[in-house]
Amino acid sequence: MHDRTLMPQRARRQRTYPHIPLAMLVCSIMIPCHTAFANPPFVTDDAEPVERGHFEIDAGATGTVRQGEHSGSLPSLEVNYGVAENLEASVNLGMSFMHASGDTFHYGFGDADLGVKYRFITEDESGIRPQVAFAPALTLATGNDRLGLGDGHNHVTLPLWIQKSIGDWTTFGGGGYVVNRHGNEKGYWIAGWAAVRKINEHLELGGELFYSGAANSADPSTVSFNLGGKYSFTEQDHLLFSAGRGITHANQTNQFSYYVGYQRDL
Repeated sequence: MHDRTLMPQRARRQRTYPHIPLAMLVCSIMIPCHTAFANPPFVTDDAEPVERGHFEIDAGATGTVRQGEHSGSLPSLEVNYGVAENLEASVNLGMSFMHASGDTFHYGFGDADLGVKYRFITEDESGIRPQVAFAPALTLATGNDRLGLGDGHNHVTLPLWIQKSIGDWTTFGGGGYVVNRHGNEKGYWIAGWAAVRKINEHLELGGELFYSGAANSADPSTVSFNLGGKYSFTEQDHLLFSAGRGITHANQTNQFSYYVGYQRDL
């Protein structure tokens, strides 16, 4: 996925999403390594970078239950920093776990993600122009793939994200291509869309739909959904949460997925 005072300041990260009507947004926590383009608590990312000189830190737990196995990250840590106006740098690290039926529980370092987000179109708040950002990311194979804790090879994600706010609604989404060349694996497309609404001064709720193509002939493409939100204790401290499942090929990809985390804006 990665997100986040229930709308702190608009200048800050609009992951705090202002808001847009329900449009079930696209998401598949199909594989936890997709954090390269995530916006906790969702998989679909937004287009707004962190404000220059500020940090956004997300710490949490994520998991996916598939037929015969339960895998995820505990804890996961995402750090986003505003390097310059309209430019954000990100790093995502975590400890991964894998428990397959009849096998022992495996736990260790997972894959690491490094990325940037460059917003090249800013939003016209009084008009129809959305903000648009390019957010390339590199996934490094730091996890042990033999134990199910990583992909076993590096890959690059090249997505484009769009975002627009209307009143108490915010909608964002987009997609791109994953360059994934290793053995019999191939590149594939991803796409997602999300909508979030501000309920009151503390609570935001929304959902997403997400599509992920097949990386090889043995794995199916999938469409999944998530429902979740954010509860803000203060302008800097937020509780993030979401849960969902696959719509297509759920047994093989995502019978149930979840995220719960804490976000701190600095």
